[in-house]
Amino acid sequence: MKTYNWIVLGVLLLIGSTAIVHAQNVNIVVPAQNIFNGTEFLTVQTVMNATNGKKWDKHNDPAMWATSSQYFSHTSHSGVLLPNSVLHWQFNSIGGEDAPLQNKDGLPGFQTFTMSPQAWYYPHPSGRYNPGNITFKFKMPASVFLNNTFVAGNYTLAVTQNYDGDFTPVSFNVIISVPKAIWWLTANNSVYRQINSLNQYRSGGTQVQASLGDFVIGNTVDFKLFGKSASSTIQFTSSKGVEGTRNIAIVNLGGDNLKINTLPLSNSWKDFTASDNFNVESDNRNSFQLKASVSKEDLKTHFYEAGTYKFQINLNANSTDNSTASPQNIDFTINVVPLSEITIPTSGNAVNFEFNTIAQYQDGQTKTIANQLMISNNETYELNVKTDAPFFRKSGVQSDVPSSILQVGIEGGSSNVALSTTSQKIINNGTPVLDESLNIKYTISASAAQSLVAKEKNTYSINVIYSFIAL
Repeated sequence: MKTYNWIVLGVLLLIGSTAIVHAQNVNIVVPAQNIFNGTEFLTVQTVMNATNGKKWDKHNDPAMWATSSQYFSHTSHSGVLLPNSVLHWQFNSIGGEDAPLQNKDGLPGFQTFTMSPQAWYYPHPSGRYNPGNITFKFKMPASVFLNNTFVAGNYTLAVTQNYDGDFTPVSFNVIISVPKAIWWLTANNSVYRQINSLNQYRSGGTQVQASLGDFVIGNTVDFKLFGKSASSTIQFTSSKGVEGTRNIAIVNLGGDNLKINTLPLSNSWKDFTASDNFNVESDNRNSFQLKASVSKEDLKTHFYEAGTYKFQINLNANSTDNSTASPQNIDFTINVVPLSEITIPTSGNAVNFEFNTIAQYQDGQTKTIANQLMISNNETYELNVKTDAPFFRKSGVQSDVPSSILQVGIEGGSSNVALSTTSQKIINNGTPVLDESLNIKYTISASAAQSLVAKEKNTYSINVIYSFIAL
């Protein structure tokens, strides 16, 4: 009874072992780097096993062929296929001995699976082989990655061979295994923009955009694009070294692809592809541009002061099944150089005082020139006034009328200053302004006007010069 039990057990073990051999599959794992970079892939895999060393069948060259299809079929996605031509194969070794085994044998080159038998070796009728593993080289040329779509998962093809009884297994599956992967193939890690003209604040349009660059993502899975900022604020350092912040929400992130929505940045992740996904495309690449933008008013209000503005954009390409993700960061710097400008309209470049009546000499005169100065300055500033000569000129020659009889000030300002060759403040500690119009007030006081009574009747002139000093 014990002997019978041992015999049965031995038979069961043999059956189990045989089943495992016949269930053998050839699993070819394709690295993501070959798929995304479009580079040739080569591997050596054990395909069969020669159980006994003996002579080849002189009437039958060893061959194998596909029995299921002309395509590798995805095991998880119906209708997702790869043509058999993506995988090239060639006999490599048997029992540890590399092919060709002897000089009279023939070794075919690389082939692809078809549904007709294909000899993988042409042994000489007198040739022999050693027992052991039968290995093949498997190659995927660079061109197949450019012309096909590799979706993550397993693609399978049923294959059989004609040396039944000598080589095992007789039938097996060749599986192309594609990993789940998302790679940023082309991306910018930093963006630098400089504002060096006041006209950049004046140009038309409602939005100001800055390109973040061209991006290429390699993917074997569908993904969504998420984005956020590293902080809720933009870090600002003025041209004088003073620290400050701006709200990051004034910056919008968007792109040229219709799948990418334009949304304000925040320090929380947002799905910028909420209504659509980036799918796996032919050649396994998705390309798009990204842009940062602010409204024209926000540019003037929040990015006008001279200095450096810095923030970081965090991006994440996340698979739709949340199985894999790939982050990317962009450091964004805006440098605003010190800018200032004073303009005087043609109609306001002359101020005329006429003394023709007794009242004009007795009471003095004041002239206010509306919008005579247009000033812009993106730093804290002083506005100064001076002249280039201590006396008025008469017919181009210096007279004895001092420049100090003319007082200059800003309408609504605290005080006027007597004109001299030394710069004097008419605005102190002014805050940054863009295209601000000023009404300038010129005064010749009663006492100054009376000092002119004895002067020769003529035309006297002097230049008035306005300038900025940055604080």
